Amino acid sequence: MQTVKALRRVSEPLQWVRSVSYGRRFSALPNYSASDADFEDQVLVEGKAKSRAAILNNPSSLNALSAPMVGRLKRLYESWEENPAISFVLMKGSGKTFCSGADVLSLYHSINEGNTEESKLFFENLYKFVYLQGTYLKPNIAIMDGVTMGCGGGISLPGMFRVATDKTVLAHPEVQIGFHPDAGASYYLSRLPGYLGEYLALTGQKLNGVEMIACGLATHYCLNARLPLIEERIGKLLTDDPAVIEDSLAQYGDLVYPDSSSVLHKIELIDKYFGLDTVEEIIEAMENEAANSCNEWCKKTLKQIKEASPLSLKITLQSIREGRFQTLDQCLTHEYRISICGVSKVVSGDFCEGIRARLVDKDFAPKWDPPRLEDVSKDMVDCYFTPASELDDSDSELKLPTAQREPYF
Repeated sequence: MQTVKALRRVSEPLQWVRSVSYGRRFSALPNYSASDADFEDQVLVEGKAKSRAAILNNPSSLNALSAPMVGRLKRLYESWEENPAISFVLMKGSGKTFCSGADVLSLYHSINEGNTEESKLFFENLYKFVYLQGTYLKPNIAIMDGVTMGCGGGISLPGMFRVATDKTVLAHPEVQIGFHPDAGASYYLSRLPGYLGEYLALTGQKLNGVEMIACGLATHYCLNARLPLIEERIGKLLTDDPAVIEDSLAQYGDLVYPDSSSVLHKIELIDKYFGLDTVEEIIEAMENEAANSCNEWCKKTLKQIKEASPLSLKITLQSIREGRFQTLDQCLTHEYRISICGVSKVVSGDFCEGIRARLVDKDFAPKWDPPRLEDVSKDMVDCYFTPASELDDSDSELKLPTAQREPYF
C-alpha cells in the first residue's frame, strides 16, 4: 500500500511556495492564424513587455472549453513557444471561474447527431494541448482563481507554476456524468499522497486552494484580492528565469493551513478504504464502518459514490491505478482510449445519459448501463483500455511528440 509520505502535517502552517526543480530556460508576439479571428473573443490575449496571457472568456458556460477554444489555445501556445521575443506565458479565466471543464453539452449534441469524429477531434486536440502544457519549453503560469473542474485541471496542473487562491474550488466530478477524470488527471491525481487521488476521482469531492497547496497540486497560494498585485509585478518582468518568476509570485503569499473540516485530516481513513483493490471492496468496507460507528463522513462519501455510473467507477479506479506507473504521455494515451470508447458508445452510453440527466433534462435520475456494479464485467472495463492497434485501428491512437518533449510535473 502506498504511504502518505508526501503529505505535509496538516496541523502545521504551510508555506505557500514549495520548491520546484527546473531544468530548462528559454526566451520566447504570437503568430495568429486566420481561423483564430472567429473565436478570439472566447480566448483573449493580453500582451506585456516579455510575456503573453491567454484569458478564457466564455462566461455563459463558466469558461467551459469548446473545440474552437482548445484549438486557439494550442495555436497560441505553440506560436508563443517559438517566438524569441516572449519569455513566459500565463493563463487565467475571466470572471469568477477559471474553467468549469469541457463543453460537454456540445459533445452531447454532437454525439447524438452522429458526429462522433468531431468529439474524437476535440479530445485529440485537448490532450495534445495538455501535453504541450506539461512539456512547455518556457515558464508557464496558471492562475486557478475560482471554479476549476474536470479538464480545467488538465490545462493548468501539468504546468510549471500553479497558483491557487481563496476562491479556488477544484473537483473531478466526471463519474457523476458517466465519464472519467481525463486530460492528464490519471497522472497528477495518482501522484497525490496515499490514495487521495482515488478518493477525489471516485467521489467528485472538492478541494479548496489551501488543500491544493497542502497536497502539492498548487505551487503557490495567494488571496484573490492580491491577484492584481501579482499580475502587475510579473507583467513587468523581462526574464525567462523560473527562479525570478517564482520569487515574484511569492511576494504576495501567505502562511496557510487546512482548517479542521478539511478532508486532508481524514487521510488515514482515505487510505484505509480507497487503497483497497476494487470499488466493491471500498464500498463494502465503508458500509461496515458506517453501520458500526455511524460515521457521517462514510455515509456522505458512500452517497457520492453510489450516485455515479458503476461502469465509470470501475474504469476510473483502473485508470488512476495504471496512471501511478505511467508517464504523462502514457496517461494521456490510455485516457484517450477510454474517452473514444465512451463517446463511441461501444460498451455503454453512460456519458450521454449522465449529461442528459444532469444538464439537459435535469431530472438527476440517470439510467446507468449497466445499472449495478456486479453487472460490470472485466471484459467491459478492459475494452476501454484496449490499444487501437489490437483492434486493427492504429489510426485512432493518440500520437504525441514524445521524442522532442519531456514533462516536468
